[in-house]
Amino acid sequence: MPKLIRMYIVNVLIGFAIAAAFVAMLLYFNIANLWHLVTHSDIGWLAVLILWISNGIIFAGVQFGIAVMRMKDDDDDGPGGGLRERVTPPTREPVLVRVPVAKPRRN
Repeated sequence: MPKLIRMYIVNVLIGFAIAAAFVAMLLYFNIANLWHLVTHSDIGWLAVLILWISNGIIFAGVQFGIAVMRMKDDDDDGPGGGLRERVTPPTREPVLVRVPVAKPRRN
């Protein structure tokens, strides 16, 4: 399996594990009376599943984004920053702009 695909799968699993911990904390601390709503409904498990999957997608994307941004390329060690050319400041001299205006018609 290519390294990039393996890295993606690992980070997605980490993201879904973080989402599971997040949903468990939401239920444990009874945020917005969520524990009561889930336990007193016949399809409360579906709400927890949807909450976990939707948060898992978000956390997996963030986790993979962080992993990609932390990758270091060995070619980036050299000097950089462009040509270091001097930028002259803009001049602030007023310029006359002529605007033609049609004469109003009088009846």
